[in-house]
Amino acid sequence: MAIEKILLEHGSGGQATSRLLEEVILPVLGEVPLLDSALLETQSLKGLAFTTDSFVVDPIFFPGGDIGSLAVHGTVNDLAMVGATPLFLSVALILEEGLEVATLRKVLSSLAQAAREAGVRVICGDTKVVPRGKGDKVFINTTGLGRLNAWRPAPKSLNPGDKVIVSGPIADHGLTILAAREGLGLEGLKSDSQALHRVVLPLLEEYGSRIKLLRDPTRGGLASVLHEFAAESGRSFRLEEEKIPVRPEVRAGCEILGLDPLYLACEGRFVAVCAPEAAEEILAFLKGFEATAAASLIGEVVSADDFPVLLETRVGGLRPVPPLSGEPLPRIC
Repeated sequence: MAIEKILLEHGSGGQATSRLLEEVILPVLGEVPLLDSALLETQSLKGLAFTTDSFVVDPIFFPGGDIGSLAVHGTVNDLAMVGATPLFLSVALILEEGLEVATLRKVLSSLAQAAREAGVRVICGDTKVVPRGKGDKVFINTTGLGRLNAWRPAPKSLNPGDKVIVSGPIADHGLTILAAREGLGLEGLKSDSQALHRVVLPLLEEYGSRIKLLRDPTRGGLASVLHEFAAESGRSFRLEEEKIPVRPEVRAGCEILGLDPLYLACEGRFVAVCAPEAAEEILAFLKGFEATAAASLIGEVVSADDFPVLLETRVGGLRPVPPLSGEPLPRIC
């Protein structure tokens, strides 16, 4: 059935998002690479990476961050995932009539601090105000520009036996946002929102020839990233549930709410696929950084299977991990 109206699930990062892109957006815009950042390697723009993102998270303040710092981290991380050094940001604000100026100042101060810490400059922007009830406090759109380094993503180079590493515990951000929004009273939750390029760029400088793919598991979580990798590479993935890091507070919250942490968003983690002979060395390298001290080798690439992503459970069974369907957590970024 053709898409006739936009639904919340079209922003999930899962199957509905793919359908919206393939059936509505890309046929009009033409060939747009399905990467979070575009690699600008034309004759006149050689060596640049370019990305854009919008942030509508609800609530705008949450344990571990806010919409201002999140906007910087999300944009910087998209550039880092293609091996680019972040340089410049634009920031466009959509403000709702009635927003307290003190709230806006708090958001902007957080955004500015995050940009300074990431080593990027905000160089242009825009501000629009919409009538009361036509927005929700503040939305932020960013554009990021970075300088490409030597490394490039190579999905077609994936081979059976290549290893999958996640840089730290998953699902922190998604569950934190849900708990804050609904006032669930779950203790010990905190978003993992952080800039990753301070780890990723040294990692690529040292091991770039052994790393084939990078992606940050934001909307749709770890499961959606691996489905993207499978579609791009023509390979399948087998994961070990026991090795996927999930903090006890997050695991308990997911069990209470009936949620699968594989599908919940992160905002300060990345997934890497690397050559098997380098996996342990790369893992040791990551553990030397505070941001990735809990990195874990969670699975490997296998030959194309009927199921793109398979999970070996704690009890030794094997189950398929389907692509995300529906929108379990809207407005998490």
